[in-house]
Formats: sequence, structure tokens, C-alpha cells
Amino acid sequence: MDEKILSVTQLNEYVKGLVEADRFLMNVAVRGELSNYKVYPSGHHYFSIKDEESAIRAVMFRGAASGLKFRPESGMKVICTGRVAVYTRDGAYQLYASSLSPDGVGDLAVAFEQLKEKLAKEGLFDREHKKPIPRYPMRVGIVTSSAGAAVHDIIRVMRKRWPLAKLLLLPVRVQGAEAPPEIAGAVRYANRYRIADVLIVGRGGGSMEDLWCFNDERVARAVYDSDIPVISAVGHEPDVTIADFVADMRAATPSNGAELCAPDISELMEYLDASQSRISGAISSQLGKMRERLIALGEKRVMQDPKNLVDDKKLRLDNYRTRLTAAQAVMLHSERRKYAEYAAKLDALSPLKVLGRGYAIAARTDGTVIRSAEDVESGDEIRIKLREDTIDCIVK
Repeated sequence: MDEKILSVTQLNEYVKGLVEADRFLMNVAVRGELSNYKVYPSGHHYFSIKDEESAIRAVMFRGAASGLKFRPESGMKVICTGRVAVYTRDGAYQLYASSLSPDGVGDLAVAFEQLKEKLAKEGLFDREHKKPIPRYPMRVGIVTSSAGAAVHDIIRVMRKRWPLAKLLLLPVRVQGAEAPPEIAGAVRYANRYRIADVLIVGRGGGSMEDLWCFNDERVARAVYDSDIPVISAVGHEPDVTIADFVADMRAATPSNGAELCAPDISELMEYLDASQSRISGAISSQLGKMRERLIALGEKRVMQDPKNLVDDKKLRLDNYRTRLTAAQAVMLHSERRKYAEYAAKLDALSPLKVLGRGYAIAARTDGTVIRSAEDVESGDEIRIKLREDTIDCIVK
């Protein structure tokens, strides 16, 4: 029996032709778990899909991978769609993936949770980074589509609530691949030129796909980096986007964003009117009290006849003068009596009294009193003090 001998390449090519001719294998969906998932610098994604018993190698080229909404990871349950073909060089068949989606949930939901977790770990949602919304903004920037209903709702509410503010529209696309860079660029532009006191970023309602541009990381980082406070007003109340978590304030709808952005001028006017009434009442009350005090002062005796006050003061002054004079006389009498007592004591002790009785005082010429004969010598000059005269003598 003659056998046809094939080269390895020929055999692989033959098998490749059989596999690729099978229409079933041209578009097949495989459910399994990702394993050894790697992204190469070329942009191609290489991985395996496995279940409890088997595994198959797969590749997703850069063009198809660019459409992924989420970040595939090893261990993730997925459904992979593509074609089965044989790689001739290795003689192995593999799955050439055209799409990849999480098993059980949508790829957008997975991408949302992945980005949310990533940005939360970086601190972009932390409350300490939230900036306060100005109470009375005079310039309001609106980042949304110029053709959508959202901008008209915002303008209508702002004109009714706070017509003093100047509204500045930064028109952008709010759906599609071009929307994220335009929204992020508009936010950065507003900050670069400080065109507003607060920014309202958003759009009207829609599906998750329609709102997806507000889940883009570029938009999230632009909102986080904004020095101007940002209000996120995306979709309807149940809709939640990444921009809502990053923004300084979240609004349920674009109209609600306008309500949160500025005060209601009618309420402010009512408050001012009430304040004016309270101030007027307080002033009237104070004036009434001052008027009563003025009347009470006017009824006092001094205001009725000022001369009476002068007379009272004169009488009081005379009383003080009389009391002072009497006190002075008592004090002088007491001092005179003391003076007489002291003078009598001094006179009794005076040596002149002794001299008056016939005694004399002997002293040297320098005034030193001589108490004994031993204090002098023959020839010394001394002075004898009598009652009225002095005798100069020489001791013999």
C-alpha cells in the first residue's frame, strides 16, 4: 500500500484548511475562565480560556482589543466570541477572539466597577477633596451639548432662580468616542482662563452606553483636577456615573444641578424683606425706649428749673465750708494746746532756769563744758556763763 508522505507544514496546512472550512467554527462563543492573560507592547492580548477539564489558547489582536470597555484579568469568567483556526507553525489550534464580555454581567458594568475601585484607591472620591459650591455665583459654566434638552433645562431654571448670574456654555459632545476628550478639555479650558465660579457638567438621561463618556477616566481626572467647583448633573436620579463620585457635588438631573448651583432669588428677596422688617422693628423699639428715657429726663427737676440745681449746689458748698471751718478751728485749738505743753516742758529743762537761781556754767572757749577741775590746767582760758552775761577768765 502506497502511503503519501507529507511534511509537517503540509499536514498542518491540511488540518488548517479543514478547520477553517467548518462554518460552525467561523463564529463560535466560548464560556470559561481567563488564564495567563497578558497584553504585549504590540497591543495584542494573549490568554487561555479554561473550564474544569480543558483549556484553549486564544488571542485578541489590537484592533479588536481597542473596543474593550473593561480590563480583562486572569480568573475572570467571560464569554469569548471569535473563530477557531490553526496556527501552522506550532500545529496547534486556537481561538482568534473578536469580542470579550464578562459572564453574567455586562462589560460596561464591570468596567464601571473596575474604574470606580481604581479611583477610590487613589483617593479621588475622598470628601476632604470636595470644594464648597459658591453661595452666590455670578458666572456659571455649563459643559454639555448645545443641542440637548439639558442645556435648556439648566438655562430655564437658572433664569428663574438666579437671573443675576452670567451663563457661559461650553458646547461638547456627550455621547460617543469623541465625547470624553471634549468634556475633559472643556473643564480644563474653564480652569485655565477662570471663566466661571462654578461648573455644571452633565447631560440628559439615556442608557448606560449613552452616559458612558461620564464614566471615562479622562473626564474623572479632569473634574478632580478642577480648581473651579464642579456639579455633576448626569441623566436621571437613578443614574450614577464616575463623574458623580469625583465631582464636588452630585445632582440628580441637569435641572437639579441648576437648583443646587444657585439660590432662589424669590426666597432671598423674602428673606431680605423679613430682615428689613426685623431691623425696622428693632429700630422702632429702640427709638421708643430712647423717647421714653428722654421724656423721663425732661420731667426731672433739674431740667424743669436748672437754677434750682445751682442753688442746691450753693447750699451744699456753704455746708461744706462751715464744716471745714469748724474742723480747722478744733484742729488749731488742739495744736496750740500741744504747743503750750511742749514749751512748758522745754522751759523746765532749760539751763537758763538753773542760771537764774545763781548758778554758772564753766566752758572752754570752744564751748566744751568743764565738769571737773581736772579738765583744766593753769593758764587755760575759760568762759563763765551767767544768767545774762559771760565772764572770760584765766585759770591760776
